[in-house]
Amino acid sequence: MRFSVTTGAAGPGLDPAGLAELAALAEDAGWDAFLLEDYLVYQGQVDTPTYDPWISLAAMATTTRRIRLGTTVTPLPRRRPWKLASEAVSLDHLSGAILGVGSGDAGDPGVAAVGEATEPRVLAERLDEGLAILAGLWSGQEVHHEGAHYRVDGLRLAATPVQRPRIPIWVGGNLLVPSVRRRIARWDGCCAYKRLANGVGVAITPEDVRGILALVAQERGTAEGFDVKVSGTDDPAEIAGLAEAGATWWGRWIEPGDPGRVREIIVSGPPRV
Repeated sequence: MRFSVTTGAAGPGLDPAGLAELAALAEDAGWDAFLLEDYLVYQGQVDTPTYDPWISLAAMATTTRRIRLGTTVTPLPRRRPWKLASEAVSLDHLSGAILGVGSGDAGDPGVAAVGEATEPRVLAERLDEGLAILAGLWSGQEVHHEGAHYRVDGLRLAATPVQRPRIPIWVGGNLLVPSVRRRIARWDGCCAYKRLANGVGVAITPEDVRGILALVAQERGTAEGFDVKVSGTDDPAEIAGLAEAGATWWGRWIEPGDPGRVREIIVSGPPRV
């Protein structure tokens, strides 16, 4: 199992320069990946300074050599797929990138306040179309796409990812939603959460991990090489149980706001399992 740390590019000490310093500390402390949340306005907190995650990740790549960098998650419907394809490739040439994706929050000011579609069905459709376009552009071949939301007429990006067959795409969202599970099975990894109908979040269990891998194996014939990222527990025995079930990553989320606390958690390093 590998270990990641995630926070938002938002608030004191978490601007691009601060994150570049923290990424170097994370690498020295033994973390395997440093991932950023992707917001225009961090969790709707209009008074919290929020910075672009891709520019921040590029800054982080200049201070690191081993650690992997990426997002969990980028709300793809809020971004132009062809622009994101180029940004992610650029990061991949600096530091093996990971792209976590989701449909986004309809209440996000980066969606609702600028006249973008907010219907969950439309967001899900744009996510799926965007993923198809991303994968096509990363192949280095011309992309032709005529969908309900995007049109691409022969665009080709000559810069392609270092990683093959592509930058790993990890799918987020609520694991209890059937369309999210179907999307997970089509791509390279799962960073989903579980949320009940009443809005209460519950932990991913070893049974969930085995279920995800069984779904992927049923869809593809094998789950080899598929990543499952879990979080929500700091208990070494529970983390070991998730690893035994097949989880390949454990992630620690750090709430922005207290730069000293963020630094302390990062410097303390990943759990000892």
